[in-house]
This record gives sequence, structure tokens and C-alpha cells, in this order.
Amino acid sequence: MNQVKYPNLFKPIALGGTLFRNRIFAAPTGFMDNSRFGEMPPEAASYYERKAKGGAAAVTLGVCVVDSKYGCSSPCSICLDDPLSRNSFCRIVDAVRRHGAVCSAELCHNGTSANRYKDMGKTYGPVDGVDNGYRFYEMPEDVILYTIDKFAEGAATAKSYGFGMVMLHAGHGWFISQFLSPKLNTRKDKWGGPDIENRSRITVEILKAIRKTVGPGFPVEVRISGSECYDGGYGIEEGIKFAKQIEPYIDLLHVSAGSHEVEEVFGVTHPSLFMPDGCNVQYAEEIKKHVKCPVATVGALADPDLMENIIASGKADVVEVARGLIADPDLPKKIRTGRGAEINTCMRCLHCFSVLHTAGQFYCAINPESGREAEMNLAIPPAQKKKVLIAGGGVAGMQAALTCAGRGHEVILCEKSGRLGGALRCEENVPFKLKLAKYLDRQAEKLAAAGVDIRLGTEVTPDYADRERADVIIAALGARPIKPQIPGIDGENVLSAEEAYVSPEKVGSSVAIIGAGLSGTELAIYLSSLGRKVTVVEVLGEISHGGNIQHLKALNTEIRKCGIDMRFDTKALEVTAEGLISEGPDGMKTIKADTVIYAIGQRPLWDETESLNYCAPDFYMIGDCVAPRNIMNATSMAFSIARNIT
Repeated sequence: MNQVKYPNLFKPIALGGTLFRNRIFAAPTGFMDNSRFGEMPPEAASYYERKAKGGAAAVTLGVCVVDSKYGCSSPCSICLDDPLSRNSFCRIVDAVRRHGAVCSAELCHNGTSANRYKDMGKTYGPVDGVDNGYRFYEMPEDVILYTIDKFAEGAATAKSYGFGMVMLHAGHGWFISQFLSPKLNTRKDKWGGPDIENRSRITVEILKAIRKTVGPGFPVEVRISGSECYDGGYGIEEGIKFAKQIEPYIDLLHVSAGSHEVEEVFGVTHPSLFMPDGCNVQYAEEIKKHVKCPVATVGALADPDLMENIIASGKADVVEVARGLIADPDLPKKIRTGRGAEINTCMRCLHCFSVLHTAGQFYCAINPESGREAEMNLAIPPAQKKKVLIAGGGVAGMQAALTCAGRGHEVILCEKSGRLGGALRCEENVPFKLKLAKYLDRQAEKLAAAGVDIRLGTEVTPDYADRERADVIIAALGARPIKPQIPGIDGENVLSAEEAYVSPEKVGSSVAIIGAGLSGTELAIYLSSLGRKVTVVEVLGEISHGGNIQHLKALNTEIRKCGIDMRFDTKALEVTAEGLISEGPDGMKTIKADTVIYAIGQRPLWDETESLNYCAPDFYMIGDCVAPRNIMNATSMAFSIARNIT
């Protein structure tokens, strides 16, 4: 008999009348690249299908709105009560089901966050109120009863489309959890108030109605926040009481935490890189002591040993993974077949979530195939073998080398320094960046296994390139820190952000950082954790987040925790022995600091890159030497260009 390293993780589980092939479920993630008519494109089916191919036991289609009249968050919401959406739903179900996974539908209603677009209709919540300037009204009882019916109809519709399970979303600050919230639901009738039984009533009635429509053998999962994790929200004690009230009507209790509608706990609901692995397991573990139904846990789960321990120790019966399956949809198969070390572990940078809202796609920083699953399903012609010389062993250069090697090319990868990984290696000892270091190490290991000719301590000059006589040159030379041109910047008390990351012992007890980009703000958090008093000055009026709007929420929370002094609309004028002279809204000030650090951006190595332009018949530029952006841009550009050579 084959010895499986993680037997508990791969023990099938029966929910209702369905047997699920393992304990790893793909948690719901919504697809936003939808038409204005509420239809999902074929690419959505490829996105969900990829998780089923990778071995997940269940794949949940996120944000299936049950009420198009009162429950939509946008005009492009996918609604179960819209017959025009049927075909796209059925296409996804077939794509998931044919690979042996169960396709589940997340039943949603946005409550007070609904109908915020022109002419979409009235917005209801538990009580009257205003949120971010948007007015909502107390839901009258007739609309409550109507909404209960809409959830039941949505579940029945999902079943008729072939979904093998439904998940009722009762957490994270949306409609049902708004009724559960002691802070928001101050109604005086049986649907609210201080009594948890009253605030739970709408959930119980929805579940009764769902069970009546789908029957006793159809699996019903409910996602809750075990604790809302903020002042004024409910804690684990009420989370337990809520769980016990809904237990009789469900097959799986999915315990999450927090609320994505409250910035201070957004990074709890969607664990940020500042949170430990499995940070929310504690809530599932505690609730499981009080219920008899199977319990699922979610949040910062990707490590096989941790997930096996969760199941083996009885803390939960199922582990649900969201971003981890975007970073590596083959995570379940790799764990089962003993290839856990090959998992492309999610860094929890929240880039995927941010670009989903800005571009409608899940583009992962470290998985260049994410968001392009449909394209990956299409075969491309075999490559004609070429000799490819890659200049630069950073993120872009390593990805290009791996992709070229996978296509059968002869690959030479040259790195000027003594290590692969590029400028990001400066952050490898930062506790909240350890997954970045692991990613860089894993890429280097893959290169060695792929047989790439790795040449460290080697600078690719035009003469060197001419001697190699490569068919293709890929320049991935990167960028270098920009030094602000102000008096005193060359003083002994001045460091670049890169130097400060590498040698924090050189940083004094008080620090002034010039620049509030991601590098500067993350450095401020790191140095603050080491006991330094940190002030950040930024010429703009806000943190320059580079488009990572969700990570910004986690940064703001950490900045407040650390007590970092952020000074926006402030210009750095001069470095002195006392610190940094700056000019801001309150005039000129001297920020007393033992050390001044500059983190104002990167200068791409254009001249060095251009010098290689005519050293081979075919030439490409990738990554930061084109324009400094982020890891996702580097990996996706490297992957696409390398994949299409010849």
C-alpha cells in the first residue's frame, strides 16, 4: 500500500449525501471580469477549473448574489435570480465537476453595501444609517421575508444548475453578519437587539428555507466570522452561540474571522503578511468544542504540516484555501505526491486581491499563469531550440530562465552578484518577508534542477555577450536606488533603504525615512519592531502603494500599531548631524534622528540595458530595467516573453 505522508488531509469526508475526495477545499473567490448583463466569460470557467485540476475537493464560486433587486454590489454582479446568467454558471459547474471536484456556490447579499451605483435601487440594512456617505434604510419585515425566500430560491437554482453544494455567506460584514452585529443591529423587534438569538434569527430562517428547497441530502455550508475581532463587534463567545443555533440545519460550519468592511481587521479576515500562518484556526478550534457538525477553518493556510496537524489534532475537519490556490492551484496534488517543497507558497502580499478590484483579474505576484488560465489551456507550437543568454538573476531573470528551460532552450543565466534573487534579497531576514525569501530560494532551486547554466559573479557586458554568440539575449538588469539630491545626503548618518534592510544594526535609535512607498513604509514597520523610533516624510499626500490597495489597509493598521509618525505633503530639504530638515504644512521642521534613510524609488539601468541591444539577433528587456514596478509585472512579463521565443 502506498504510504501517504498526510493521511488525515487526504481522508475523504462525507457531507450530506456527497463524498469529498480530501479535506482541502478551494475557498470562495469572486470573478469580477463580468459583462454589464451579469454574465461570466469563458475565462471564468478556466479559472475555477484550474483549481479542480489541481486536486481541491471542492471549488466554491464566490459572490453569487441571490437578490438582483436589493443585494448587488455592482451592475456587473452575478445573480442567481437572473436567467441570463444560467449558461455561464452551468459552464463553470461542468468545468469543475468533470475533474472530480464538487462545485459549490457562495450565496451572497451585500446588505448595506448594495446598490451604491446610479439607479440600482434602494439599499437596506438592519437599521437606518449612513456608510461612507451612502444612505441605507431599516429593512421592513415584509422585505426580510422576501429576502429569506430569495436565499432559498438561490440555493434551489444553484442545485438545478448542477452545483453540488451551496455556501451561505454569513460573515465578513455582509448582509447576514450585519444582522448579527451588536454594533449595527439595534432593532427593537424579533430580528435584532441585544439578544443573540434575535440577531441570529434571520440566518436560522434562511437556513430552514434553504433546507426545505434543496432537501436533506444536499450539502449546505455556512461561512461565519467566529469573532469580529474589533471593538463593538461580537467576540468568540457570541460566535459559539451563533454556531450552536445554526448547527441543526447545516453540513459544514466554515469558521473565518473579522470583517472586510472594517479596515483595522481586514488583514485578519484576509491575513496579511504581518500575520502568522493559520492565524484564524483558533476560532474554528474553539467553536468545534461546542458543535457536532464538521468544522472548516480558513486563513493563511498553505503549509502541509500545519494543515495535516489541524485535521489530525481535531482543531477542524476541513481546511479551506483561497490565495494559496491562486499562487499554486496544484497545491493539493503536490502535497499528496510528496512534492510539498515545490509548492509556490502564497506570500500574502494581497496583490491578487488588489488587482482583482482594479483590473478584474486575479493576477498573482509569483504565479504568472494566474488570470491567464484560459490561455494556458491552449497549446503553443514546440520551440525551436535557441541559445538564450539572460543578464540578471533577479525575479524577472529567474522566471525567464525557468520558462526558457521548460521550453527546451539552452539557457545561460548571469548574475553580477554572488547570489540569485536580485535587490529583493536585502529583505530576506525581515520576519514578515520570510515567504519572499522562500520564494527566491525555491526559484533558485528550480533553476538548478532545470539544468540552467548559472554563472554568479558575472556581469554581462557587450564584450561578454559578443563572445557568447547567443541567439537571444534577455536583459533583466533591474534598477538601483535613487539618491535624493539634497545637502548632506552623503553624510555618515545616511543609508539607503537597501542598506538598512541588510544591516539594521547600523541604524540608530531614532530614524527619519524619506519616502512613503512600499519599501519605505515596510522598512519603517520593520525598524519599529526592532525598537527604533521612526518618522516617515513623503512629498505626496498619501502612501505610494503602487496599486496594491488591499495591502495598504494592512500597512495602515501596522503603522498605527507601531506609532510611526507619518508626515505627508512634506519635502526633505537637508540632512544634518541632528537629523532631517523638512518642509510641510506646518512650515520648516527639524526631525531629530540618529539615522536618515532614503527610499524614494529606483532608477532603471537603461544605459546598461541598451548597450546589449545589438549583441544578439533577438533581444528583449524585462522587469525593472524597463520601468520599476512590482513582482507581478516582472514575473508575468518574463514568463510571457520567454514562453513565446520562437
